[in-house]
Amino acid sequence: MSFQSLAISRKNASKEMAQLAEDHMKHDLQQSDRDALNSAAQKFGTFTTVGSLVGLGLGAFLAFRVRSARAGYFKAFRAMERPTHVQFAGGRTEPIPDITPLLKPTTLGDFAAYMFFSAGGLFIGGELGLLTGSYAAKRSITSDPESKARIEKAFRLFKADVLRREISRLEGDSSSDVDLFLD
Repeated sequence: MSFQSLAISRKNASKEMAQLAEDHMKHDLQQSDRDALNSAAQKFGTFTTVGSLVGLGLGAFLAFRVRSARAGYFKAFRAMERPTHVQFAGGRTEPIPDITPLLKPTTLGDFAAYMFFSAGGLFIGGELGLLTGSYAAKRSITSDPESKARIEKAFRLFKADVLRREISRLEGDSSSDVDLFLD
């Protein structure tokens, strides 16, 4: 598994594509459209961050609840009277081993509970924040029909330029097909 397979380490776009997108934003959009896009991007990021933090907190809270419930069960189990021997119908008696030390909550179990509950909460909260943020960003962009039309037209022009550059790169002389994927 390479380092590039992790989402956090991937480049979002090459410098060439970023410059092309910036040119299209400057020439094809009005200042109000650029402000709407920047506002939508900030809204998207804010929703995702808040969702991740809420999920992380909820996961830690649930881990604390599970840990305290597990400790309560152990105290109740340790305090109750348990049989020490089993007597069979033939009269033979066998001792029952004490399993109390095996049920005792451990530091490793607490660490695992906090880690897995927090990671699950972070994932679920982040994904819910991503969904609600994308909905809120979409709503803010599509609230003005003329601005929405200009943004869609600018995106289509950008996409056409990207495809033209890809075609010229594919038709150009490349040493191998692998070079296309290494850029």
